[in-house]
Amino acid sequence: MVKHNNVVPNIHCHKKYLESSRGPLKVRLTLNQAGKKKSRRLARASKAAKVAPRPVQALRPAVHCPTQRYNTKVRLGRGFTFEEIKAAGLTPAYARTVGIAVDHRRRNKSAESLALNVARLNEYKSKLVVFPKHRAVVKSGDSTMEECIAVSQLTGGVLPLVKKVAGIEMADVTDELTAKKAYTNMRLARQETKVKGYRASVANRKKKD
Repeated sequence: MVKHNNVVPNIHCHKKYLESSRGPLKVRLTLNQAGKKKSRRLARASKAAKVAPRPVQALRPAVHCPTQRYNTKVRLGRGFTFEEIKAAGLTPAYARTVGIAVDHRRRNKSAESLALNVARLNEYKSKLVVFPKHRAVVKSGDSTMEECIAVSQLTGGVLPLVKKVAGIEMADVTDELTAKKAYTNMRLARQETKVKGYRASVANRKKKD
């Protein structure tokens, strides 16, 4: 027997892996993982074939993440605002028909984000191929027959965000750089900050005298 006042071992190792008359299966198995993977792949392929030559995904805006911790990061949002759609010369109803996501709840809080998403919409419009509703009647805004024939279905995200990679700047090590002592400069600056008030009081005292 073990020593000291320990907890009495009372673990239950008899898991119910099989259904029985006493109750249902208590452990969830993933034996269909490979089959589900294939089913999802076939479902994605059938959806793409159904909407072809349109892209499967919609155009999303570039938004900043919430909270002070993550607001410097930019990601794809739910949809464009009415103000952004209007600035790009579109209407919300028409934008939804040409693969642009619209979010009626989002609001623009800065001119920079508004300009960024309007430029994103204009770039999408320049690359957009609009098929005519009726083949015989081509209206204004529709693409030509040559463009419609040459179009291919887009795979992946529509206008994905490109992260800016800061390049490494190379420089020569000069005598001026080696002469600088960072720790010494920091220590002197800290000391100057400490005695700044005392020196100011001494200077005022001398002026009064």
